[in-house]
Amino acid sequence: MKRANWFAASPEGAKAVASLHHFITNGTSLPEKLIHLVFLRVSQINGCAHCIDVHTRDLLKTGMSVETAVLIPVWHEAQYLFTERERAALAWSEEITRIGDTHASDEAYAAASAVFSEKELVELTLTIATMNALNRMGATFRMKPHAKPDF
Repeated sequence: MKRANWFAASPEGAKAVASLHHFITNGTSLPEKLIHLVFLRVSQINGCAHCIDVHTRDLLKTGMSVETAVLIPVWHEAQYLFTERERAALAWSEEITRIGDTHASDEAYAAASAVFSEKELVELTLTIATMNALNRMGATFRMKPHAKPDF
């Protein structure tokens, strides 16, 4: 079934979400690679094909190898591939994306706070929240990935 083009149906809403995305990618103190890592992990959890495609490409552009990128969904088993801050960001991304189950536990907050300053943790949480919002729009309205078939 064909779904609405949410950008066309609500240009002001799309503009508001785009503004937040612009702030995350241009106005925070977080490194670009960390932002794209978070964007990708959140998108994987939420199952947004378009965002997984886009943010995998963006992450590879930051210098992450394909070998590391394909292991992001199982990063717990391949922790040695990620820095302490990357592991903390991945864990916090999972905690906040699954907030209905986790309730942003005190233990997870303490672990994230041990690695990120207060400002960075707020910016990281904004990054997670922004991607969750975009995933919900992308998945709901079936935004297509850019990937082309190999056949």
